[in-house]
Amino acid sequence: MSDTPDPEVASTRRRPLAFPSRAAAAPPAEELSAGSTWKLMISDDDDDVHVVSRLLLKDFSFEGRRLSFLSARTAEETRTLLSQHPDTAVLLLDVVMESTHAGLAVVHHIRNELKNPFVRIILRTGQPGQAPERQVVEEYDINDYKEKTELTAQKLITTVMAALRAYRDIQTLETSRKGLERIIASSSTLFQPQSPRRFSAGALNQLAGLIESRQAGAPVPVSGLAARRFGSGFKVLAAIGDYAAEPEPSIPPEVAERLRAAVGERRCVIGLRDFVGWFSTSTGTENVLYLRSGAPFDAVDSSLFAVFGAMLGIAFDNVYLNREIADTQAELVQRLSDVVETRSAETGQHTARVGRVAQRLAQKLGLDDSEADLLRVVAPMHDLGKVGIPDAILNKPGRLTPEEYELVKTHAQLGYDILKGSKRRILRAAALVCLQHHEHWAGTGYPRGLVGEEIDIMGRIVGLADVFDAIAHDRPYKVGWPPERVLDYIRGQRAKQFDPELVDVFVADFEEFVALGRELGEDDHAAVALI
Repeated sequence: MSDTPDPEVASTRRRPLAFPSRAAAAPPAEELSAGSTWKLMISDDDDDVHVVSRLLLKDFSFEGRRLSFLSARTAEETRTLLSQHPDTAVLLLDVVMESTHAGLAVVHHIRNELKNPFVRIILRTGQPGQAPERQVVEEYDINDYKEKTELTAQKLITTVMAALRAYRDIQTLETSRKGLERIIASSSTLFQPQSPRRFSAGALNQLAGLIESRQAGAPVPVSGLAARRFGSGFKVLAAIGDYAAEPEPSIPPEVAERLRAAVGERRCVIGLRDFVGWFSTSTGTENVLYLRSGAPFDAVDSSLFAVFGAMLGIAFDNVYLNREIADTQAELVQRLSDVVETRSAETGQHTARVGRVAQRLAQKLGLDDSEADLLRVVAPMHDLGKVGIPDAILNKPGRLTPEEYELVKTHAQLGYDILKGSKRRILRAAALVCLQHHEHWAGTGYPRGLVGEEIDIMGRIVGLADVFDAIAHDRPYKVGWPPERVLDYIRGQRAKQFDPELVDVFVADFEEFVALGRELGEDDHAAVALI
């Protein structure tokens, strides 16, 4: 499939599409229908009827599409062929074949067994007395009734033409209905809180599915990409089809030109076989979607794109507004963590390292990205309660007395009490981590002596990440342990201080966690978008 966009986007017959107020005109029928035909089935036990019908209709065309013929000589053959070709447009059906009412039984089978309301059935009979017209029309779901003697060449052509028009209109309504149903169904996922990258990937797949569902016959290849505008360039967020085949998806020059044109015109544009969506949000971001289909679009596609594009515009705005809120919350959490770190001389970027280790542990344990990202932000808050501990104790260079140690232990409850009243997901998670990061698997921890899975998975993860970083780095009262000693300690606390499954995951990739604890990434003090 070529990536080259169609140069003909605007003409006297096709105008670029501006959502949601205008729809593109349909391309000429010969462009839409290249290589396709209307299926017409002839069901009759008389061979001459087949020969004459094909001869009279061999040069027939409607909207640029010729006829392809199917032949059946019995009711059973007709039922089988219709099962194999549900997209048959017109059925010329004889009433009397192997029995006097064989054709009527076929009509019943089509409408009630095959549940096919689309095929246009033209009942033909050479013996009208066997099936009186009024009775047949009233009792059977047929679309026309003709005596064979009245079907002259011109009348046959006129009859087939009228049937095809009706079939086309019904199919248009049906595909529009299905397309709208798909759009409505997609809203349940598109409007869920999620990251811009994940949303862009979902929007691409939903739009590709809409295109694929509109195409009859063999599956139509669809390729596309989603990108965010940065200055005069674009950053790819997601890709499908041919573009996803590359290790690092890039934007071909000709596609980039189409994207820049849509951004310049500040609207969505539909071409003969490609769609460019431009979406600007209230936060000032600009996103683009590019989809290219292996089959041409028609007027129904244009209408569906208009509806879907309008919905995407609202959804993009929703995503970035949610991100703005989440970034604000995450930055607040980070600032509070920095307050704790500033007060305590012992931490030395301890909180940021705990966040990174906790996030990686969550990922390796199989938690979803949302939970892992949440831990990255809230884990640094685990010692928030230390703001209530006197500096003389918090930064004491020597060992603590038993009384001082008991006072330090209150920081878990203090941190929880500070945050517990919030209804925000981030702060509620941070409160939980504050309260439980010193609980032990065997029930020997504090402040509540929880046992095993009574401790939330977030508390278990942060508890291990906190101890790992604390013993591996220098403190005012001790020198950091070497990796071998750290590993022995973690192993020794399996099913005692730490969740045994968590220890197994940690030990299996111990060197990775050691490396992770040595260097801070450039984004460790940046607000993390949690959606």
